[in-house]
Amino acid sequence: MIESKMDLSNDVAIVTGATSGLGWRFAKVLAAQGAKVALAGRRVERLQALAEEITADGGTALSIPTDMSDMAQVEALAATVEDHLGLPTILINNAGIADGQLATKMDIGFMERLIAVNLTGPFLLAREVAKRLIKAKQPGRIVNIASIAAYNYDGNGAALYSTSKSAIARMTETLAVEWARFYVNVNAIAPGLVKSEMTDGMAQRMQAGDQAEDFAAHTKRGRVPTPDWLDSTLLYLVDPASHAVTGTVIKIDDGQQDR
Repeated sequence: MIESKMDLSNDVAIVTGATSGLGWRFAKVLAAQGAKVALAGRRVERLQALAEEITADGGTALSIPTDMSDMAQVEALAATVEDHLGLPTILINNAGIADGQLATKMDIGFMERLIAVNLTGPFLLAREVAKRLIKAKQPGRIVNIASIAAYNYDGNGAALYSTSKSAIARMTETLAVEWARFYVNVNAIAPGLVKSEMTDGMAQRMQAGDQAEDFAAHTKRGRVPTPDWLDSTLLYLVDPASHAVTGTVIKIDDGQQDR
């Protein structure tokens, strides 16, 4: 259950990677607070299903099929949102793909796609949203989804994924500085292993068929978080009351990783 905690009825939010997992949950949470939500992702039927679910709950949602590896589509996304819903004031840069592969085994084409989806696309979209906010002289909140993998890597696969998420963390810090004078806040969430479609697939590749929930026995607390455990952090970062918080990366790994 998503309980309304703040009034985002004057906000327009973009959520990328909204077809499953964290993105699906983030979109639902923001819509429950009253934000008009633009849903971006590649799977059209999943976007439409989410839009219908949000609408049935009394919210406003617009599905915009978007491939984050296609820079023309990424660049057009913010303009489409502004034309149909209004000026985007919240961006959740959630889209990403995992690799689970050793660096020496990776295909170059896949490497290029991963960097496009995980880094270049989010950077470009953040820029497009910021440009509009700066022109309109309006404050905004950008939340990038990094990963605890940006800080911890065991050497068993996903080196490029970890690298891309480290870049997202640093991108958050640098853009926060560049846009501070325009009151565009840029923060990030770095989740640990969270139950989702992407982490299930990554776990299967890395552990020869094990499901993600099997990792619960190997965590310090004997559990794997679900997407709703990130609700409070997401709401904290998009809350207008958090206007002084920018350039911050919040780790949420439930104590999974060694420091």
